[in-house]
Amino acid sequence: MSDNPFPQCAYCSVKTRACISIEGQGPKFCPTRNKDKVVQRANQEYKKPSVREFARKASIQEGECYIHREIKPYVPHPVKPRVQEVCEFAHKMGYKRLGIAFCVGLFREAKAASEIFKAQGFEVVSVLCKVGATPKESLGIREEEKIHIGEFEAMCSPIAQAMVLNDAKTDFNIVVGLCVGHDSLFFQYSEAPVTVLVAKDRVLGHNPAAALYTSNSYYARLLRHGFDPPEKDK
Repeated sequence: MSDNPFPQCAYCSVKTRACISIEGQGPKFCPTRNKDKVVQRANQEYKKPSVREFARKASIQEGECYIHREIKPYVPHPVKPRVQEVCEFAHKMGYKRLGIAFCVGLFREAKAASEIFKAQGFEVVSVLCKVGATPKESLGIREEEKIHIGEFEAMCSPIAQAMVLNDAKTDFNIVVGLCVGHDSLFFQYSEAPVTVLVAKDRVLGHNPAAALYTSNSYYARLLRHGFDPPEKDK
């Protein structure tokens, strides 16, 4: 291992971690121990008034998701679903107009979210991924690369989604099920801050963590390079 290893926090086995407790410890790859300059730069960013306020409200929202915090020793008791968190955080920030960027396959979820946001006093703007009806051929997609081969197929346009919401001057944008990669472009082009309400997973009912929980059982194949078993000798 090099003298300056990359952080590998996912592999930390320290019981009392340096990032959690001032008496804590950390392994050689611990960024709390060996990335002081990076942390200092980050802390300077938090001194910017707008960044500080955003982070402060986010931390307050985090704490409010648990109840009975005054009881010691504390056993975490979470009580709020994510959609409620989104509403409460948006209210804390004084946001009035929310944007929903959603996948065409999640119409029902997007409508439900829109109704909830409206019920909580927000103005809501929503735009689906196929906005503009731009053919996939404009990206150089071949016929055999389409989902519906031999038919017109509009490309997903997260950039157009972001620009539509930018034009509407939304205060806060919420992603509902955009594809991997498309969501990245939306984050890049959105002028308003973005959060994710639904992460798309076509197989697992939009619960991608399920594959992580079962990666040593039902989804053990994900730990095999290339995912699929090697072909048998003919």
